[in-house]
Amino acid sequence: MHDRFVERMEAGLMKLQASAESGRLKDEAIANQRLGRLNQRYWRAASAFSVKIKPVSKPKEKKRLSITWTRNTKWSDWQSISEGCYLLRTNLTETDPAKLWKRYIQLTEAEWAFRITKDELEIRPIWHHKEKRVLAHILICFLAYVLWKTLAQWMNRAGLGDAPRTLIQELAMIKSGDLVLPTAGSHGRPGKTVRVRCVTTPDKAQRVLLNRLGLTLPQRLKYMEDALQM
Repeated sequence: MHDRFVERMEAGLMKLQASAESGRLKDEAIANQRLGRLNQRYWRAASAFSVKIKPVSKPKEKKRLSITWTRNTKWSDWQSISEGCYLLRTNLTETDPAKLWKRYIQLTEAEWAFRITKDELEIRPIWHHKEKRVLAHILICFLAYVLWKTLAQWMNRAGLGDAPRTLIQELAMIKSGDLVLPTAGSHGRPGKTVRVRCVTTPDKAQRVLLNRLGLTLPQRLKYMEDALQM
């Protein structure tokens, strides 16, 4: 388990470093926030690395960050003497360990479905004092889990692994903005304001992900009012 968390933590650090080297990640505060999220997600390996984030650009050059890390030998020594056995206790009568493990993983995936509603959907299971509200919350969790697994299978077929959260975080950096153009009518009176909602151009890494998934982003988005009139 420790090795698995270390591998995932190091993969996250490499991705963070690549974003800094490409110039997409320039703000030191944002870099530290992303590092904090990595430490929270892979908390078992948070102490395994000593990470340094510092600006390296010169006054007349573009702002850049340097992200480096080293392995903590003390943590590795502690890991080697603290590891134990992973024991599952169950009342099931299955004798095949592979089937028991599969059912256990299914249970953890069901727990992840409820976590999706807390993280991505920001829905908390509070004020559920009535049966209908409880059932509605379970339905939302189920639908979120179905979409999550669908995206994971979509990524798997595209050769992108099966970690939707990483893909969502990467594509969440693609933003849209409104271009507001005031117009003038007759006799100099203010005319109708033209609003154009534009989508930012994906960077190289994002274009690769979109291409592997077979997606094409529009350059402009329509407002809901305009779509309803069509």
